[in-house]
Parts: sequence; structure tokens; C-alpha cells
Amino acid sequence: MRGSLVVATPDLLDPNFARTVVLILEHSPEGAVGVVLNRPSATVLEEGMPGWAMLAAPPSRVFVGGPVEPVAAIGLGRVPSGRSSSPEGRHAALFGEVCSIDLGSDPVLSVPDVEVVRVFAGYAGWGPGQLDDEVAADGWFVVDRDDGDVFSGAPEVLWREVLRRQPGPLRLFSTYPEDPSQN
Repeated sequence: MRGSLVVATPDLLDPNFARTVVLILEHSPEGAVGVVLNRPSATVLEEGMPGWAMLAAPPSRVFVGGPVEPVAAIGLGRVPSGRSSSPEGRHAALFGEVCSIDLGSDPVLSVPDVEVVRVFAGYAGWGPGQLDDEVAADGWFVVDRDDGDVFSGAPEVLWREVLRRQPGPLRLFSTYPEDPSQN
């Protein structure tokens, strides 16, 4: 599941995860960690981390990565195809063109390696077997990611877009109304 997206089913009503798209960064027998890709906060990146704002993918906001450790910052970046980790340790390849960013490093020095950055406050975390159980209980759809999803300029429609591009019946969920009683 590492590197995949978990997309909240319409029945998942937990306010932390309703209609979210979560990129799974780690998944092992010890648990899983991910970041919510479609929850920009009101905090402009220029206010929270001004040095990184020049590399920010629009919208230039700090994103709510999840309810766990909301003061922890996680940086993801896009590096050109074929690039791996930087020798200086400023970024480390995760999957595809997506890398983790050392937000403590000097962003000016990262410019040659990193094309764009997204910063998340907090993360989504699951204990041993918890995410697998939630997927089995139809709380999440597991789908392949497109590297562009991580840096989407339209996070407010990402849930629908990700579902719309899925094959078969799964794509029908993209038309599911937010309030079925209004259908």
C-alpha cells in the first residue's frame, strides 16, 4: 500500500477523514502513516515557512496532513525523473518523482534539486493492522496515485478527480452527493 492513495468512501463520516485523499507514506506490520492531500489550511506558507514559499505548489498553503501531531511539519517535493536522494540529505526519494524534504535545510540550496514543495501540518496514522481492517470494512478505496495528485492545484476537487479516473464501478462514486438527502 506504500505509495498508494486511500480515498475515503462516502460512508466514512469521521470529520478528520470525510472525503479525503490520503497518500500512504509508510505501511508495515507496525502500522501506517500518510498525509491528507486535499485539506489546505488557512495558513499561507509565506507566514508559516517563508523560505519554502517560493517552491510551494499552488495553493501556497500549509495543508492539514492529519490529526496526529498537528504541530509536526512534513515536507514533500517533486524532483525531476531519474533523480534520487540528494547527497547532502536535503531530500530523500520516496516513490516516483515524490521525495521527502528536510524542511530544516536551506530552501535556496534545494532549488536545483526540488521543483515544487508541499508542506503538511500533522499526519494520518494507523496502528498495527488498523488501516488494513478499515479497508476491509469498506472505509477506504485503495487506488494508484498519480504524482500530480500530491501537488494538485485544485485540492478541493481532488476526491472527485481521483475517483473519476478509476476504472469500472469505482468511478461512479465520484458523482456521489455530499448530502444524499439532497439528491
